[in-house]
Amino acid sequence: MPRHFREEVMFEPFDRKVDRRNFLKISGMLGVGVAATTVMPVSEALAFDKGLHKVTRTKNTMGTLVAITVMHPSVDQADAAIEKAYAEMERVTRLLDRFDSASPVAALNRDGKIDGMPEEMAQVLTAANYYHRISGGTFDVTVKPVVDLYQETYRKTGKVPATKAIEEAVALVDGGMLQLDVQDGKLMQRRSARLMKPGMGVTLDGIAKGYVIDAGAKALEQENIAHALINAGGDIRAIGGKGSDRAWTVAVRHPDKDIAYADKIRMQNGAVATSGNYEIYFDKERLYHHIVKPTDGMSPHELASASVWAKDVTTADALSTTVFVMGSHKGTRFIESLPDCEALVISRINKKTATKGWKSAA
Repeated sequence: MPRHFREEVMFEPFDRKVDRRNFLKISGMLGVGVAATTVMPVSEALAFDKGLHKVTRTKNTMGTLVAITVMHPSVDQADAAIEKAYAEMERVTRLLDRFDSASPVAALNRDGKIDGMPEEMAQVLTAANYYHRISGGTFDVTVKPVVDLYQETYRKTGKVPATKAIEEAVALVDGGMLQLDVQDGKLMQRRSARLMKPGMGVTLDGIAKGYVIDAGAKALEQENIAHALINAGGDIRAIGGKGSDRAWTVAVRHPDKDIAYADKIRMQNGAVATSGNYEIYFDKERLYHHIVKPTDGMSPHELASASVWAKDVTTADALSTTVFVMGSHKGTRFIESLPDCEALVISRINKKTATKGWKSAA
């Protein structure tokens, strides 16, 4: 059934235990895997603030439902802008999908190098290197060997990998060995990338979804859309509120599915992304899930979820993963050291901790 954004937008992460029967299907969601792109039979146009109409469309892409709501005087123009946003998101998704053997990301992983990569991939890798540096290595897109090990071992045995196998995979993780053709923080014309150690690989799981959502938002803005909201499985991008001086109200989903929401915030512009152990996990205790520490290849156990508000979803996506790995104390202090970022974390024992600037609307 379609879901329209009214007063609140609930986060909608995956909430399923991975069993061997559905593992291959879900493993595609661990990357940016391209999903079916059939438009859901949904539309809504309501008279709203000062002649604005509310138009919502929902489509399955990036392995999740992506809902786009636009407030605009013209229903037809809103519809056209939404379709262009979906088309752009699908185009960028194909570029960043490591499971597609024809993608440039797959080429980098296969060959250990790439020259002339697309601008979008270059921007994502440059951002990934930046977050790797400022997080002291906590955010690391070269965890692919570890993620692959978990996927393959669980697919074959239904069990987590042996300690020795994890250690061998971790030895291949080193974000500092992902070298880009960069000068003064900017990619040069060749737009090249090198993996400097044999066996290395990149997975853009913790940042690409946010970048794709931002690409959709940019497409809307290029169509002169001033008021919009994108919800991609719980990662949110707000543009200009619901109208003049009317903010969107976003409800942050609680990691416990029996609790309606963890908090509500109001957003005129900006983004929120959440990382959690309840999205995709391997065991009923959720001790082994899709987020792993680059230092030891294990899943962090302290937090159940980490939500980050930032100016764009690329930033929020990367930082929510980072905070989840860092844990409550270190993670919130890290966010407080950054401009224009806030965070709310929830521990496995349901303790909430927020940065000083996190503004609850509950």
